[in-house]
Amino acid sequence: MRYLLLIVMTLNLFAVDATLTIEKDVEQRAKIALEDGSALASKQLFNILLSDLKISGHFLVDERVHKGSFDGSIIDPALKGQEYVLKYKMDQTSGTKLSVRLLKASDGTQIFKKSYAISSTAKMPFLAHKAVSDVNDALKFPSIGWINRYVVFSRYTTPKHSEIVLADYTFTYQKTIIRGGLNLFPRWADRNQKSFYYTSYRGVVPTLYRLNIYTGAKSKVASSEGMMVCSDVSRDGKKLLLTMAPEGQPDIYELNLATGSKTRVTRFNGIDVNGKYVDDESRMVFVSNRLGYANIFKKDIHGSAVSQVVYHGRNNNAVDAYGSRIVYTSRESSSAFGQNTFNLYLTSTTDTSTRPLTTTGSNQFPGFSADGNVVQYIKQTGSGSAVGYINLQSKQSLLFPFGGHRIQAIDW
Repeated sequence: MRYLLLIVMTLNLFAVDATLTIEKDVEQRAKIALEDGSALASKQLFNILLSDLKISGHFLVDERVHKGSFDGSIIDPALKGQEYVLKYKMDQTSGTKLSVRLLKASDGTQIFKKSYAISSTAKMPFLAHKAVSDVNDALKFPSIGWINRYVVFSRYTTPKHSEIVLADYTFTYQKTIIRGGLNLFPRWADRNQKSFYYTSYRGVVPTLYRLNIYTGAKSKVASSEGMMVCSDVSRDGKKLLLTMAPEGQPDIYELNLATGSKTRVTRFNGIDVNGKYVDDESRMVFVSNRLGYANIFKKDIHGSAVSQVVYHGRNNNAVDAYGSRIVYTSRESSSAFGQNTFNLYLTSTTDTSTRPLTTTGSNQFPGFSADGNVVQYIKQTGSGSAVGYINLQSKQSLLFPFGGHRIQAIDW
């Protein structure tokens, strides 16, 4: 059963061109242009700023590269048709320094100015994300703070070996923090992203550990024969939903970290995995083969009744939840030899309405942002794969190329 779960959650990754879908009325977005005042222009920095502004859903961005002076209030006549001009300059002679100025295009009035610095050149993307989120806040648009968060993911390297990696949401920055052996299923332990849980298969018994990414401190949390996966963490960080198989079949348990006690939530002679807290955290949604195929169900944590959530598709093998919102993966084809289509759908625990989020390719690993407004996923098409984001409010999406090893699990 352990290997069955791994197969369900694993995806091959190659490279793919980034694409953008825009559905929001352009009249609701502010027109903005980027002007690079750096001594040495950086195409990478420009692309990151461009992507941040686009995925926010609040800006209609001029995609041309403009050069100009960072200081002063003179606006290039070619930019007068914009509403705003975001001037920036970056220096990476010692670490990374980034300065930004937001001006009104009509008269050069300065609205916002700030400088950022970090000792690492590799972490430049985080300065760009922070700058754009601050500009967004200065214009009093709804927060896009999710772009500042880390992504943690595990990927296979060689047979029976994997590594766990930290990245920014665009995957431009990547840092491997766990190597050696088979380490899988990373899950953030707290909303501040100081620590995460992961499962180690280095010993005889699968063991769940907690690792602090700043201090390197590691502590053992729990272990179980057969399987040990942390699929969700309560808002206060005091309880975990675990998939365990001490008796051979995987079931879902809730672990109280304060007492160390485990409560068995499901009892089914089949597969129950991937529990996610919903509503007031007294319930969960999860994946089960109770109907003879993978589908999404809901259950009270301390009750016995189980109800079907999804009535669409015949293979719904992944789910995530935020409040009453549910995003799940559904197989749309049944090719025995070729690439199957897996699409993402959005539904709710409070009604039966269902909204498709993707229409092509193989889309897996759906996960909500910390504010529930954006869905992250991995998209695979015939030409390769990428990490994708769907802004549920603006209905915009972005894909970022991702090449290399197979991703096993991802959280952000």
